[in-house]
Amino acid sequence: MTTPLTLIPGRSPDGTVRLAVSGEIDMSNVGHLAEALDGAAGPLVLDLTEVEYLDSAGLSVLFAHAERLELVVPPLLEPVLTVSGLADLVPAVHSSGTRNGPQG
Repeated sequence: MTTPLTLIPGRSPDGTVRLAVSGEIDMSNVGHLAEALDGAAGPLVLDLTEVEYLDSAGLSVLFAHAERLELVVPPLLEPVLTVSGLADLVPAVHSSGTRNGPQG
């Protein structure tokens, strides 16, 4: 059984829109994530720390918004982002606090 997708909007200390995501992101619920990303204007910090699973449908949505995202990722998702190429496009802060990916 999949873990339900939960989306919690907020703001980072600098005022940037932040969306914390938990559960599993897959083709059964990716529409909810897409709607949330479509509805948020400007740069967006997407905190995936509590995401347990991310399939190709979820990756597709992230690629569609790559130019304005900064990701917070757990070690579990690092290989998925690297193999998909998303890590080369989107700055990422690992849940441990380490930053990598494109700067700027």
